[in-house]
Amino acid sequence: MANRRYAILGTGGIGGYYGGRLAQSGQEVHFLLRSDYETVKKDGLRVDSVGGDFHLFPVHAYADTRDMPVCDIVLVCMKTTGNDRLGEMLPPLLHKKSLVVLIQNGLDMEQELSAALPSVALAAATAFICTFKVGPGHIHHAAYGDLSLAPFQTDATALLPGLVEDLRQAGIGVHLEMDAHLLRWKKLVWNIPYNGLTVALNATTAELTFQPDSRRLVIGLMQEVVAAAACCGADIPAGFIDHMIDLTEKMTPYAPSMKLDYDAGRPMEIRTMYLNPIEEARRAGFEMTQVQMLADLLLFKQEQRLKRKIDC
Repeated sequence: MANRRYAILGTGGIGGYYGGRLAQSGQEVHFLLRSDYETVKKDGLRVDSVGGDFHLFPVHAYADTRDMPVCDIVLVCMKTTGNDRLGEMLPPLLHKKSLVVLIQNGLDMEQELSAALPSVALAAATAFICTFKVGPGHIHHAAYGDLSLAPFQTDATALLPGLVEDLRQAGIGVHLEMDAHLLRWKKLVWNIPYNGLTVALNATTAELTFQPDSRRLVIGLMQEVVAAAACCGADIPAGFIDHMIDLTEKMTPYAPSMKLDYDAGRPMEIRTMYLNPIEEARRAGFEMTQVQMLADLLLFKQEQRLKRKIDC
């Protein structure tokens, strides 16, 4: 096994699970934490997983990237609502051949980060997984777990095989693709209906999938995403919607990341997951009318929650 040093930015459900698996397999992994820093430093990181529970201790835990060592691969697992800080957070971690991988939901994050840090090798990653934080330093992994990866620029292509090797050694299924733009649109087929509708309708993924009226809403939104993607040059394979529905039918009833954020009073990833795709499709001559309506509902709910906080 090659000796690569990893950084995990955002040790929530995603970062805690994938970083934990890498560390468990013997890789040197350094975790950036916020509110959980003291707990993880003292007690370690616990992961309850359908693939086998484990507890990491001691953990290389940090509250600031300036205190972390230079790393070969940086997995950005934080919510895109914090991406405006990456321009300052990443440079202390990087050497000339470092690879930065954005394991995030939405569209255009790589373009935005590349504009801020043009010399950094970037890759896109999407996770099909049911995982979330249940307490400080405590992650619950309920289902699935594969990662899909694609280089954003040519210079990232040569760096990805090492990451793929390490992930597979850690027991993580990996799909290596070559089109980051297509990869992002494919994940939106699931994310746009399920993240937004669980918030708007206060429902789980199972309720949305098995109740006939909500299932029609889900499929209608998926069809619009596929049509928009095609207009933007991302041709999603035939049968992909059926595949996503089938996987969700087999999934444990689940509250995706946007529902968890809304219920906890945190900002939702509306810009990257909804507004960016709507704008890209509009530039290509396609209006995502159903997705726009859902985005407007989410913006309204977020604004109302903010207003209630201010009034209190």
